[in-house]
Amino acid sequence: MRLKSVLICAAGFWLLAANQMAIAAPPDHQCALPPTLRDEISKKYPGTKIVSMADLDEYDRKLFQKDHGTRCPGLLRVNFYGDGRPTWALVLIAGVNPKRKADLVVARQVADGWEIRSLDSTDGTPVVWREPPGKYDDVYGEKTIRAKNPVIVFAGLESWAIIYAWTGKEVVKVWISD
Repeated sequence: MRLKSVLICAAGFWLLAANQMAIAAPPDHQCALPPTLRDEISKKYPGTKIVSMADLDEYDRKLFQKDHGTRCPGLLRVNFYGDGRPTWALVLIAGVNPKRKADLVVARQVADGWEIRSLDSTDGTPVVWREPPGKYDDVYGEKTIRAKNPVIVFAGLESWAIIYAWTGKEVVKVWISD
């Protein structure tokens, strides 16, 4: 009887620990693209992958999670163009640090597939998130963007950050941290 109680108690602690680990680790599917977009991206950007939590070092992972929880650091759905069509911003990486290459890409679903646009590229492992429409001033006080739609933030954590906005005619950017 005593052995049975010990086994039940041990199993309970194991289940509690396993549950806590599952809550702490972000699910893999958070960095997954819709299948048709995944196919287009793999054709247009072979040898790349979306930045995931595993690609960030421990410090950057904690920093990103502090503000964004368990969201994927390299993928977000955003109404960037203001038309309500499925639109994704993604950070694609290739290679290994410190010579890793990263591309910021925006993909919008259109009638015959996907409209894919590269916005920027850099070295390292940057992340992406969205901010609401609004006024954004550059770090130097020389340029202002008044965004009518949500904006995309492309950032090297604790280093630099750039806002991208759609004006209705073109994509504009402003450095908000350098």
